[in-house]
Amino acid sequence: MHPGVGNLTHLTENELEEKILQLNRYYFTASNDQVRQQIILLLDDYKLEMENRRIEAKKRQQENSENGESGLDDLINIS
Repeated sequence: MHPGVGNLTHLTENELEEKILQLNRYYFTASNDQVRQQIILLLDDYKLEMENRRIEAKKRQQENSENGESGLDDLINIS
């Protein structure tokens, strides 16, 4: 974890994606290896936050389906 990042839960998914894209651009234009290493640490933090959010969303979806909430199943009427 990069010490300058802090808590990322206040960012939206779009903001996280934008930061990842911006850091990727900085990475490819940076000529200093130490700067590139710091960018890699930042990218890892943002990507881990995105992955954690996806995992949590998937867990909530599974819990809802186990609790009898069918999600999109009620929207499809085949008769």
